[in-house]
Amino acid sequence: MGAYDDLIAYERETQALAQVMGRLGWDQETVMPKGAAHQRAEEMGALESVLHRRRTDPRVGEWLEAVDETALDHAARAQLRHILRGYIRAMRLPETLSSQIARVTSRAQGIWAEARAADDVAHFLPTLAEVVRLKREEAAALAQGGDPYDALLDDYEPGATGAGIAAMFDRMRPRLVELRERILGSDRHPAPLSGRFGAEGQMTVAREVASHFGYDWRHGRLDHSVHPFTSGSGTDVRITTRVDEGDPLNCLYSTLHEVGHGAYEQGIDPAYLLSPLGEGVSMGVHESQSRIYENQLGRSRAFCGWLDGRLAEVFGQSGAADADAFYAAVNRVHSGYIRTEADEVHYNLHIMLRFDLERELIAGRLEVADLEEAWNDRFQSDFGVAVDKPSNGVLQDVHWSVGLFGYFPTYTLGNVYAGCLYTALRAAVPSLDDDLARGHAETATAWLRENVQRHGGLYEPAEVIQRACGFDPHEGPLLDYLEAKFGALYRL
Repeated sequence: MGAYDDLIAYERETQALAQVMGRLGWDQETVMPKGAAHQRAEEMGALESVLHRRRTDPRVGEWLEAVDETALDHAARAQLRHILRGYIRAMRLPETLSSQIARVTSRAQGIWAEARAADDVAHFLPTLAEVVRLKREEAAALAQGGDPYDALLDDYEPGATGAGIAAMFDRMRPRLVELRERILGSDRHPAPLSGRFGAEGQMTVAREVASHFGYDWRHGRLDHSVHPFTSGSGTDVRITTRVDEGDPLNCLYSTLHEVGHGAYEQGIDPAYLLSPLGEGVSMGVHESQSRIYENQLGRSRAFCGWLDGRLAEVFGQSGAADADAFYAAVNRVHSGYIRTEADEVHYNLHIMLRFDLERELIAGRLEVADLEEAWNDRFQSDFGVAVDKPSNGVLQDVHWSVGLFGYFPTYTLGNVYAGCLYTALRAAVPSLDDDLARGHAETATAWLRENVQRHGGLYEPAEVIQRACGFDPHEGPLLDYLEAKFGALYRL
């Protein structure tokens, strides 16, 4: 075997072990006994040590140096690009620190869940302080004198910078705020859904919707968790959701969001299985799939018409007076507390808040002890509402407990990418509205699979979107879509 073949064979084993670690995380969030948390933290830490040693094995560097790139095709060169990037990052991170982060964040998940359930910030803050301390160490080690936050962001969106994200947010904020003010100042105030919707019925519809959007049940499953997420890649891709019997939209749209992530992983070319190309290329591109499934497709008037009728069949009522009232309820704009339940107009403002706070935390300009006050002050300023309890504020998201600093801005970047993709999708699939009116999105999934999902990590993130859309990604299509949709809905 040559150097390239040796490297890929070794990488395949590393990827397989990483999938095992991901499965441990899925188990922890879904079915693990509560009393197993400390043991699971040790298991995660031990496996992370094994992975770190593999990723920093001197042979990886030797193989990389020995490979003749001129003899490789485009896919093989892309494999090398990912392996080299991962090798450089791993070499900069001490094994002890990597293992410690895995242990602490595994334990922190359970503590966060307890604190959130009890609305007890004090129960969580000491653990969060430990997580932040370790992530600052990690950021400094990775940055090598550069911007620490950028070093963390690069793990989720290669090539992106905090300054670039901040500039994009500065361009978006005025149009979002103006649209929000016009909507909230209008004389239209759609009512939310009312009624009780049993958990079993919600899960029945959720599974049906997942099927209609192309989720492959032969290689996936749907379970419950505190915070919905997707786990795995290739032939084992699992999604979770949550149920509130007073609000079926929470379950259905959380499911659709995760179906977008799951469909992306399931749609990657099987030739890339257990290789660096066998996963989504970035979290921004990943979020483009989850957000276009959830919003542009799932919250469209056409699909809402079908969903209104389906809920009425299952529950005897949909919670709305008619299809128009249902569509308005699904897209109701209001200054709610919870990011995952936010309407499309407010959602990115939630992300901007978190982005600014986590940049300050990593830079050391904000300490964990002051985080709740900073959150509450910023929320009051941005949304005009005082946070009533921690679970509606600083405790609502799981991300910081598991060390995902740099992850939040990829949600908005995903929205921006989704806006671009939706423009191209509508032009390419004339039957889209007719399909959605029947509750089906297979044609949309087929287009996304061909133009985005199958490529996995073959191209850089922005290039994936550019190739699919025929133009460089920018925030304009998203903002135009929001203004057109909500302008019509609220008769602005």
